[in-house]
Amino acid sequence: MYYAGVDYHKRYSVVSVEDEKGKRVMEAVVRGNNPFVFRQVFSEVKGPVSVVFEAGWNWSWLYELLEQMPNVEKVVLAHAYKLRLIAETQIKTDKIDARKLALLLRLSVIPECHVPDRETRDRKEVVRQRAYWVRERTRLRNRVHRLVAKQHGLQMPQVTDIFGKRGLAALRKAVLPEPDMTLLRQCLAVLDELEKVIKATEEMIRKDIGDKRVIEILMSVPGIALIIASIIAVETDGIRRFIRPARYVGYCGLSPTTHSSGGHVYNGRMMWMCNKWLRWAYIEAAWIAVGCSAYFGGLYRRERERGKDANVAITIVARRMCRMVYQLLMEDRLYQEVGYHRPAALARV
Repeated sequence: MYYAGVDYHKRYSVVSVEDEKGKRVMEAVVRGNNPFVFRQVFSEVKGPVSVVFEAGWNWSWLYELLEQMPNVEKVVLAHAYKLRLIAETQIKTDKIDARKLALLLRLSVIPECHVPDRETRDRKEVVRQRAYWVRERTRLRNRVHRLVAKQHGLQMPQVTDIFGKRGLAALRKAVLPEPDMTLLRQCLAVLDELEKVIKATEEMIRKDIGDKRVIEILMSVPGIALIIASIIAVETDGIRRFIRPARYVGYCGLSPTTHSSGGHVYNGRMMWMCNKWLRWAYIEAAWIAVGCSAYFGGLYRRERERGKDANVAITIVARRMCRMVYQLLMEDRLYQEVGYHRPAALARV
């Protein structure tokens, strides 16, 4: 067996291969990440190869390329943040990084990342694309709000949503001085196209939602509709890979960072090394749930009465929802709404 470390970059990669005794048998630089050169490099290794590289930008392209090579027996995706041996070294070059990756792989001490299957990766691309377009739509809407707010004497209808039917009709009829008039027309035209793209992407999500039972369980939780459920399902990719709720909550980035030393414990900001799509999904679902669920609404109001900031309180609600989702998926059952009962100590206050 041979062990290969690949220091993967956007425009080139460095490959280092060693045998079972640690003897270096090959090193190569792949300019432009040419697939033909990658195949040629690994074809020169006379035996089965186990390959490792760090998770990063567009990692799936290299992963799929290596999987197709006949003499590559195993592809390992390393957790870049946990590879402190490489990150904290005093002398750091691409060649040294590739050598250390091969060494750690031979010693079986590589911290591995979870690699979803091809179908799950494709679903991830779809739901993330939809989230990307929605964020762009929000930026454009904020731009329109600014253009309208800076006008003097512009009469707009009193509506809850300026981008509803009445609001859009008024925006299209509004007369603004130049260049604001042209800018408004451009923003509205792009918004119309974005709406079409978002609806088309949502239709793709509905046609391929994956495990229907998981979606059904998620949608039984207040605040979680089809789109949020699809994001949670595809980003979680199997709840049973998390051995306990705390691991799942930490993966979702809904737990605070903790520093404990000498008997002193300090809880800091929320974890930043996490699945940010899951954190966003649970926070969005929590904001909806506090308005339509007696349980989550009661929990939110309790935290606000305790003096918590709105964002802190909603994070607590999202954390509770995340733990509930873990239990529901592990037990394969639907959510059942119950009223929120305040602790006796708080009820007397």
